[in-house]
Parts: sequence; C-alpha cells; structure tokens
Amino acid sequence: MYNGRHVSPRRLLVMTRILLLLVGLVALVAGSAGAQTPAPKPAAPPAGKAKALPTALITLEKGGEIVLELFPQDAPKHVENFVKLVSQKFYDGQRVHRVEPKFVVQFGDPQSKTLPLDDPRMGSGGPGYTIKAEFNKRPFERGVLGMARTDDPNSAGSQVYIMLGPASFLNGKYTAFGRVVTGMGVVDQIRVGDRIKSIKIVTK
Repeated sequence: MYNGRHVSPRRLLVMTRILLLLVGLVALVAGSAGAQTPAPKPAAPPAGKAKALPTALITLEKGGEIVLELFPQDAPKHVENFVKLVSQKFYDGQRVHRVEPKFVVQFGDPQSKTLPLDDPRMGSGGPGYTIKAEFNKRPFERGVLGMARTDDPNSAGSQVYIMLGPASFLNGKYTAFGRVVTGMGVVDQIRVGDRIKSIKIVTK
C-alpha cells in the first residue's frame, strides 16, 4: 500500500548507486573465492612395468659363465655395436689378451684367435671401424663394462674390458655401457690366454 511518502530523485540515485556497489562487491568476493580454489590435477597414468635392460651371457671355454647387463639409455650406440658384434659371433673363439690385477680384464681383439700371446700386434685389432664416444655419468666401479680406445676418444671399436676394481680416473673419459650382474667370481679367475667359447644376447 502507498504510504504517502515521496522519494526524491537525488535519494533514488544514491540508493541505486549503493545497490550497484553491493552487487559488485558480491561478484568480486565470489570471483576471488573461485580463483583460490585449485583446479583438480589430472590423474597420473598407471605405472607400467619398467623395461628390462638387455643382457648378454659370456661362456668361457675352460668353464664358467658371466652375465652382463647393458646400458642402452647411457650409451645407445655402444650397446647397439656390441649386440651387433655378438650376433655376428665376432667374440666367439677369441682369447683374453690383457689382465691387470685389481684393474681390468680385456678382450675383443680378433687377432687373439690365432696370434701368439706375446706378439706385439696383440691388442691392436678391431672390427674395421670405430664409433664415437658416449661418455656418461656411470662410474667405473668393480664389474662395470667399458669400451677400450686409443688416445682418440672416438676410436673405440670392439675391445671391451671388465673392471676388477674401481678406477675413478676413467669416469667421464671412457664409455661405460654395461656391468656384470652375476659371475664376478669367474671374472676374478680369468687369466691371459683364456678363450671365450661364446657370447650370446639373452634379452634385447
């Protein structure tokens, strides 16, 4: 019901401004609250099984087996090269031509199949090509598999060595591309002239 009171235009204008101000404040508070609410994070994908690293099996002619685990994530070209040579039976029948106590056991010279062990050419042979260095953060600890080379960092080919003990001075200067997972006791008993019966890739 009309009460007979008259609202002046000025008073009406003031009331309208107050109403708009209140509406704006409400919208501002609502927007601020929405901005403070973090968006839900997408669900993480289910964790799958980690891919197994490739492994190789060395069998010595005098008996004994050594299982190697290769590091394609650290030295992909070296692993690829080693796997290729193994598939070609490149190492089968070779002899170990170098043993340095508490340091390395080395093989991979194709000349070792026939050359006398004291021949000055022993240890100089290779596959007929070289591959580029892939220096990485793998430390040269006991059991690590490294690639031998000359003073040229990119001169590696087929000769590899197994560490008999740690050698930190090799870190970052030679390519580590695998390690012994079983059979270090067999490695410790290797002597110069011991022949490799076979090397086979067990898993790729």
